[in-house]
Amino acid sequence: MTDIQNLKREAAAEALKFVEPGMVLGLGTGSTASAFIELLAERLKTEDLDLTCVATSEQTKRFAEERGIKIADFNTIADVDLTIDGADEIDPQLNLLKGGGGALLREKIVAFASDRVIIIADASKYVEQLGEFPLPVEIVDFGVAATLAMIEAAAEDAGCQGSIALRRTASGDTFRTDGGHLIADCAFGSIPDPETLADLLDIVPGVVEHGLFIGIADDIFLAAPDGVRHYSAATDDEDED
Repeated sequence: MTDIQNLKREAAAEALKFVEPGMVLGLGTGSTASAFIELLAERLKTEDLDLTCVATSEQTKRFAEERGIKIADFNTIADVDLTIDGADEIDPQLNLLKGGGGALLREKIVAFASDRVIIIADASKYVEQLGEFPLPVEIVDFGVAATLAMIEAAAEDAGCQGSIALRRTASGDTFRTDGGHLIADCAFGSIPDPETLADLLDIVPGVVEHGLFIGIADDIFLAAPDGVRHYSAATDDEDED
């Protein structure tokens, strides 16, 4: 196991402490969320927690079920007690850039339905300013050229510039989300005002969702070689475990 994998597992172990019996639990998407799912599966072998788990992607659903975790139909669930997820970038205001795996829409739906959202990551995901990782924007495939032009204009109004390209699979095919949409990856380099950019993208008609998660994280656990740092939106404090 690599050092980064170990750090992801350490962050996941901290989040696992917040899982209580009887919870409706949201399972995120990505490599760090997968580390959490593996630890959860190990715990469930020895504890009957009576959890109702929901997945933020088909990938997560398969991964969890392969490890013996039953996934409930989210269409029948209105409220989630706790969601554990990862992030591609985290800034000092605890805003997130997510969607590298293409699950941003479902991730955001589950997060907004959750009483508490805990984000886990290795410390490399903590940045002074969002944007070095390309911002994913999920769009419909009607009027793509017009939508991309509107995204570019919105970005310029928010002080962002950079290339915008439709995501492709490794084989060169057009990438499709679980909902059948496209992803426009926006390589801005930096996003000086995430709140403004999020607001402007929200009003572009062809945009289904974007990867800016503003004010959504309640707690963040960042694993570094010297320990796990805890950031809380409620207290704006940092603790080291």
